[in-house]
Amino acid sequence: MKIFFYIVYACWLLLEIILNRVLRSSSGDQPLKSKQTLTIIWIAAIAATAIGGNLAEYTSFPLTGWTGIGWSGIGMILLGMIIRFIAIRSLGRFFTVDVAIRQGHMLKKDGMYKYVRHPAYSGSLLSFLGFAISLNNWVSLLIVVIPVTAAFLYRIRVEEAMLTASFGAEYEAYQRTTNRLLPGVY
Repeated sequence: MKIFFYIVYACWLLLEIILNRVLRSSSGDQPLKSKQTLTIIWIAAIAATAIGGNLAEYTSFPLTGWTGIGWSGIGMILLGMIIRFIAIRSLGRFFTVDVAIRQGHMLKKDGMYKYVRHPAYSGSLLSFLGFAISLNNWVSLLIVVIPVTAAFLYRIRVEEAMLTASFGAEYEAYQRTTNRLLPGVY
């Protein structure tokens, strides 16, 4: 069981590294003014998962005694990855990991984007929550979820300021009809 978990974790990390290398903005794009948001997310993610994973390995603060908890977490990682990749595919050429406005950029308001403004981030956060749950350690859950969520929320705030500056009233109207990450919740 543990080896399968490690394989899922490794695939998740590898896919994010590939995305980070392949889907960057180009020289003709208008990049996000605050480029350090991607670095902040990577630092928070690496530190939180490493510390949370090691803590779970050497301490015992179980979330539950249910043996299926780890598998539930793995399922959440995979579901989060699927949501993220559907959102990325839906944005197509307008998606960049470093957040930029591309030539001819249009605001996406259909598909998943009809319900939430940042479904790719929703998918990522679901994967991090799944990772933390798969560890079955409530201290690890806090160590993973809090800093990673804080990093994503900071990036969302910076990104939404850029989108408002680029799309103006159209983006503000879109904000009023959608939630950031969870339909009907937030």
